[in-house]
Amino acid sequence: MTPGQIGFTLLYLAFFLLVGKWIRMRVKWLQNLFLPSSIIGGFLALLLGPEVLGRILGNFTGENSFWVNGIMTEEVMEVWSALPGLMINIVFATLFLGATIPTLSKVWSYGGPQLAFGWTIGWGQYVIGILLTMLVLTPFFDIPPMAGALIEVAFEGGHGTAAGMAGTFGDLGFSEAYDLAIGLATVGVLSGVIIGIILINWAVRKKKTRIVKNVENFSELRKKGVMEFQNREPAANMTVRPESIEPLSLHFAMVGLAILVGWLILQGLIGLESVTWGAATDSEFMTYIPLFPLAMIGGIIIQVIFNKFDQTEILDRRMVNRIQGFSLDILILAAIGTVSLDVIGEYLVPFLLMAGAGIAWNVLGFIILAPRIIPSYWFERGIGDFGQSMGITATGLLLMRVADPDGKSPAFEGFGYKQLVYEPFLGGGLVTALSVPLIFQFGPVPFLIVSLVMCLLGAVVGLFYFGKK
Repeated sequence: MTPGQIGFTLLYLAFFLLVGKWIRMRVKWLQNLFLPSSIIGGFLALLLGPEVLGRILGNFTGENSFWVNGIMTEEVMEVWSALPGLMINIVFATLFLGATIPTLSKVWSYGGPQLAFGWTIGWGQYVIGILLTMLVLTPFFDIPPMAGALIEVAFEGGHGTAAGMAGTFGDLGFSEAYDLAIGLATVGVLSGVIIGIILINWAVRKKKTRIVKNVENFSELRKKGVMEFQNREPAANMTVRPESIEPLSLHFAMVGLAILVGWLILQGLIGLESVTWGAATDSEFMTYIPLFPLAMIGGIIIQVIFNKFDQTEILDRRMVNRIQGFSLDILILAAIGTVSLDVIGEYLVPFLLMAGAGIAWNVLGFIILAPRIIPSYWFERGIGDFGQSMGITATGLLLMRVADPDGKSPAFEGFGYKQLVYEPFLGGGLVTALSVPLIFQFGPVPFLIVSLVMCLLGAVVGLFYFGKK
């Protein structure tokens, strides 16, 4: 493949992002669902690619025709298939870059209730998934026990984490898990937004919200995804002079450095295993660990160093957010556009069972546990954790913005502090990355026991410590 062909595939990305945004601005029901343009563009790419349009046209043009790939090309599909696994490293490397890392006591006091609730829901997804796999999916559908981790990987981790685990799934002989995880992540985002809006309407009618009394007053611009004129603010701050280095270039370099640090850590772990326990047990466990959670650790290391030595504060969180948001849009569009419908069709019943079990656990957990764990503004705070447990962090932020548009509750602050402890472990963190290799290496029962203990720990702390305040 030539550099020109690779560049042309990126033009396809730009086209589908723009078309996705154009559709979002003109289709009312998509506006009411607050669907991101990247998801709309990804679905359009899927429909116009080899999985749908290509199959239809292939019946008339033959297998060797250009049209068997729809309007896409083989080069586009090949590059797009690799993009999610690359972009997830950028998304996770930027999680803490440019952010102020508060003390643990402040994190505990502000974000503790939401951390306890999110911890319970996150580990509970493993409990539900592994039990479903052990009792139904493996005995009746011959699906590997590793599938027990897919609900958490897809729902808590989202498209990015699912894409980042693609290499691990392939190395462990269950490559179909990638398409199942991407499909589950899509179901999670869609159902998260739809059910979240339904829950907000329900809470308003039942007077369970303390801030919003109706959800009908959104401006037309907001529904279209356009920032209102009075709310527009700079996307980033110019922390360095462009004649020395472009600020975007500097921040991109810092993201690259964070990923490099994570890669060095991973190589160190692989090397350590090869000369210690790996040599004695013939284990290659560390080679199954994806890069993205260690890229997050690399970002934390870079930020800690900058906090200590940088007196000019050249890392700007807003600039980092723009890099992260761009990478996430590319990741989601490419992941949805390249998903295999054959795999989902082949595993349709297990897919529906996992999706149903995950959604049921999250909804029941929110309705039953959130008001008993979160002592104040339980709905405004808990709806963000519900949204994150169904899809991506952005879903949680969206639902919190609907429930608390002016930020009058402690929801946003508590959610942000919760992420500092939560993200390194669940929702794409170390536990998420290790879950599939651990189940493969030691079987589902040990991981089920650990998950159950962690789930109960979060529930007990939430109910009997924070819930009593």
